[in-house]
Amino acid sequence: MTHHDTIIALATAAGSGAIAVIRLSGTEAISIVDAHFKSVVNHKSLIDQATHTIHLGHIVEDERVLDEVLVSVFKNPNSYTGENVIEISCHGSNYIQQEIIQLFLRNGCRMANAGEFTLRAFLNGKLDLSQAEAVADLIASDNEASHQIAMQQMRGGFSSEIAKLREQLLNFASLIELELDFAEEDVEFADRSQFKALVERITFVLKRLIDSFAVGNVIKNGIPVAIVGEPNVGKSTLLNALLNEERAIVSEIAGTTRDTIEDEISIGGIGFRFIDTAGIRDTDDVVESIGIKKTFEKIDQAQVVIYLFDARDFKDQRSVLKVELEKIKNKYPQKPLLVIANKIDKVDDILISKIQSEISEIKLLSAKTGFGVEQLTNSLLDLINTGSLRNNETIVTNSRHFDALLKAFEEIQKVKHGLESGLSGDLLAIDIRQALYHFGEITGEITNDDLLGNIFANFCIGK
Repeated sequence: MTHHDTIIALATAAGSGAIAVIRLSGTEAISIVDAHFKSVVNHKSLIDQATHTIHLGHIVEDERVLDEVLVSVFKNPNSYTGENVIEISCHGSNYIQQEIIQLFLRNGCRMANAGEFTLRAFLNGKLDLSQAEAVADLIASDNEASHQIAMQQMRGGFSSEIAKLREQLLNFASLIELELDFAEEDVEFADRSQFKALVERITFVLKRLIDSFAVGNVIKNGIPVAIVGEPNVGKSTLLNALLNEERAIVSEIAGTTRDTIEDEISIGGIGFRFIDTAGIRDTDDVVESIGIKKTFEKIDQAQVVIYLFDARDFKDQRSVLKVELEKIKNKYPQKPLLVIANKIDKVDDILISKIQSEISEIKLLSAKTGFGVEQLTNSLLDLINTGSLRNNETIVTNSRHFDALLKAFEEIQKVKHGLESGLSGDLLAIDIRQALYHFGEITGEITNDDLLGNIFANFCIGK
């Protein structure tokens, strides 16, 4: 892939709309557009205009006017990519978009690859690699929490923490490397006590960042919640109540849900993916049996399990219910389990009191009327540790960063052990170099074409 030619792509979503934005970047971007732009004011040339200015005019091919447009001019190095950039705001007709793009493809441009504008921003030093990856996360964010994390990373919150650690470690690495040049004199330029303190600080920060991935990963991808229970206890009604729409079929006939139904909503800025499963019971129905098998698969995948039962059946089913709950607790001891008595609007206070006395932390619900739904959503939020998010701490959401942090942590532990055991400087230097390498992988000081290809291939074209 060459990074010296001029690229073009649609920067807004594909399809017709009120307006569309077409983006060009490269050394010749301004001159290529200028050759086909007629300003409505004194036929001014785009080449002569100041950076960060907008101009009204027409895109023309020979004597044919393609559209009336606004052209934004950004001159290097003060642009998103660090190159000359032009953004053409045209009318959102598919025909107009393609006519303009094809015009410039015939006159010196080529189509941009996925993420190539952001790749050029990285190569030109406008963003480091973790910030560039945050651009994709920001575009993909669909709730408040994932948006907040992506914005913090794009502003360099994560990068700055890693850069500080890397710089401090690099300073000591330089001193230890210097010691190797004076090995015969047996001198120490790097103060070992200060170095031990630095390694402790790095260990603490790395551990915090690594631990944050557990929260960051579920925030980024949504928290899967399995709604389970026997047939006809109101699982589908609860899903509909949570989503505030008729997403699942509701029927008095037991076994209506034969397959899992999934949908996602945002609660308190956190994405939750609810999974309505087939009712668990013994059945000869082949299709329903397959659905029940999938139910257990979804429980395996879920972060949280909601067990729903019909409050009206408690007297007759309480022994069976307690056995089922114990099975789930024993099989999934690490998964939060919310036990909910549904259809509470159809029983009296005496039975409600009995249920509450026999099952600890029971939650009361009427999925049909909506009673208890808000309390349920609050309970789900309480299960997710978002303290670090509220405190605006750095949260790791990228699995590549997580892997690099784990490797850096492993190397730092080797350095720590080496210091404690009085390891020679040349052996310490090997482990320090490896730790620095893994830090550099995160921000892009250390990179290769395969890595960049994998990262930017996941971007949309035009970004």
